[in-house]
Amino acid sequence: MSIVTPDGGLTTLGYVLCGIVVVALILAAAFLSSKKSSRKKLSTKQLVFCAAAIALSFITSYIKVVSMPYGGSITLFSMLFICLIGYWYGIGVGIMTGLAYGILQFLQEPYVLSLFQVCCDYVLAFAALGLAGFFHKSKNGLVKGYILGILVRGLFHTIGGYLYWMDYMPENFPQALSSVYPIVYNYSYILAEGVLTVIVILLPPVSKALAQVKKSALE
Repeated sequence: MSIVTPDGGLTTLGYVLCGIVVVALILAAAFLSSKKSSRKKLSTKQLVFCAAAIALSFITSYIKVVSMPYGGSITLFSMLFICLIGYWYGIGVGIMTGLAYGILQFLQEPYVLSLFQVCCDYVLAFAALGLAGFFHKSKNGLVKGYILGILVRGLFHTIGGYLYWMDYMPENFPQALSSVYPIVYNYSYILAEGVLTVIVILLPPVSKALAQVKKSALE
């Protein structure tokens, strides 16, 4: 049985399998997080925070400030929540949580050209947000980790753009810049949301609130 329809969407079987993978990844994220602590083997709190981050990212991804014509948008800080998990619990948990979120994004608006295209546009791109964990012990680590996560996310979208989406380049796009079109297109909305998010993160009341949430998440 096929999991992809002729027009690039998902069949019922495809949705079921993706749903199973999402649940498995969330559980795996919680398990990896608990392995690094001296507490009980499976932390309910960590599982709840991972699931909440995925839910918040998914919900805010629908709140679009600007929608791009060929996919992608500036959202209400949807990337931040996955980066927070990586920043709090480390790279392994962050990547697992990002993988689960990427699959949910795929379920939201599935389009399949090839397995590698799906990986670039959904799975690997959003898993990259978990790389924020690289700076979990660094001063201003959340900002540094967030910037790293969104830059690598943009890299995967750009790779997919060069391999699969160049045919959708606007006719009026300057020919001299056509070779950098995927870079310009993908980073335009990712960096715009990124700048807005960093500004908000650095606001003293927000910074203090995030510090309190982090303390609660790690207790």
